[in-house]
Amino acid sequence: MKNVVKKENAVSRQFLGVDFVVLSIGKDSMVTKMLYKSTDSVPFHKHSNEQSGYVISGAYKLRFEGKEFLLNVGDTYSIPANIEHSIEIIEPGEVVDVFTPIRQDYL
Repeated sequence: MKNVVKKENAVSRQFLGVDFVVLSIGKDSMVTKMLYKSTDSVPFHKHSNEQSGYVISGAYKLRFEGKEFLLNVGDTYSIPANIEHSIEIIEPGEVVDVFTPIRQDYL
């Protein structure tokens, strides 16, 4: 567990070509900050974690359960576990994601 992480100690990672940093990690959840570039593409995928997010900057098209959602600064979302979803980057920026339980493949 890393209950408190100073920004200079955040761990940089990459998944599906997307850069992100792992922030705090609790007993059952983790916080990450996705650093989306205009060249990033997140195809449909699923995982056993519920995923909730907050858009800090940029614009995105989130797709899941047959629906499309245009996300802008200040918008939030929650994707249930085991649901296929994708994100299209309309405008590069940053998104804070919270995963429950912890994504082991992000450690």
